[in-house]
Amino acid sequence: MTTSLERRSTDLPPLTSRARRLLKHPRLMHYNRLAALVLLVNIGYLYASWTPSPRTMAHAALANLALAILVRQQYVINALFRLATWPSPNWPLKIRWTLGKVYHFGGLHVGGALAGTAWFLALTISTSNRTLMTVGWTLLSLLALIIATALPPFRSRHHDHFEKIHRFGGWTALALFWTHTLLSAPGPVEVTVLSVVTFSVALPWLRLRKVDVRLENPSPHVVLARFDHGETPFAGSSTAVSRSPLKEWHSFANVPAPGEPGFRLTISRAGDWTGAFIDDLPDRVWVKGITTAGVANIETLFKKVIYVATGSGIGPCLPHLLAAEVPSRLVWATRDPRTTYGDALVDEILAVQPHALIWDTGRDGKPDMVRLAYAAYRDFGAEAVICISNKKLTWQVVEGLERRGIPAYGAIWDS
Repeated sequence: MTTSLERRSTDLPPLTSRARRLLKHPRLMHYNRLAALVLLVNIGYLYASWTPSPRTMAHAALANLALAILVRQQYVINALFRLATWPSPNWPLKIRWTLGKVYHFGGLHVGGALAGTAWFLALTISTSNRTLMTVGWTLLSLLALIIATALPPFRSRHHDHFEKIHRFGGWTALALFWTHTLLSAPGPVEVTVLSVVTFSVALPWLRLRKVDVRLENPSPHVVLARFDHGETPFAGSSTAVSRSPLKEWHSFANVPAPGEPGFRLTISRAGDWTGAFIDDLPDRVWVKGITTAGVANIETLFKKVIYVATGSGIGPCLPHLLAAEVPSRLVWATRDPRTTYGDALVDEILAVQPHALIWDTGRDGKPDMVRLAYAAYRDFGAEAVICISNKKLTWQVVEGLERRGIPAYGAIWDS
């Protein structure tokens, strides 16, 4: 058992060629490539149509906006993960490396939203019906607001406002799209697609319910929330919880214990909502939707993986460590783990990860996580690294390793 790591130098492998490094730049990540692909397909369709009719423009707008909405649906997300992780770990590493980027599917959402808005703009400009024009420009104004507030500068600084605008604006936009479609004498295809999209949007809310929660407070920084309301989610999924369902939702990784009903969530103090949750522990909370696969589910593509976590990032890693579906090694950097998270949780981790590298940042300072991750990757003979941390460090680890030819994965904060 290793509970700390000696300060020792680890030489990183050389960087790959300049061309390969360029493809690993965050601006060229698979998320942006998928968004660009959707836009290119639409440009190709426009070129093939040359002078598209209003009906063609309407169909293109509907198809793209349907893509943008459906690709965010929980069952669709889970299906994408199952499809991407179907191949055997014996497949060529380059193929599995790319399939592991399945969690970048949000690029399809962005590409579909942008292309759909552009097609609907062209349709509105071409129409001469005053009623349709009024509905069309109202919808376009709303779509422009949704897109503008979804841009990273606004979303990162005002996430609560972004979430509300996206939710209520999205519902209103869907209603306006129905209005515009019905006024345009739709065929069965348009009605069917809109019906499917509407059901997709409503489905998570049809699963809305208020449930009991048991809370353990090992420190002022962390709460362990235990649920047992008849559902035992799969390891690596997440659950959205709220105290005010129309205002804001927060997703946390589910931690089911093998052979036991129910699950846990690890909630750490990371903002106003989590701080209020920890300071005023509720007896009941709202849950909705379908438990959804997270980034670490790509582990089954590889023969061995390294989990790199900082602080409460241990939460999303823990269900995979407990399930032990894939041989893994944990590297966890956090301040005074036993005081912060409690002896029970740390002992549970060490029981399944006796060789875990746990770095106490309060005692040893902040480590170089790229070197730490690489040392574990090399010593364990792993094929990939999965990092669960804050945005800056996750991208630092993922880019730092991938630029050296090592498959690495981590959240991309696209919601």
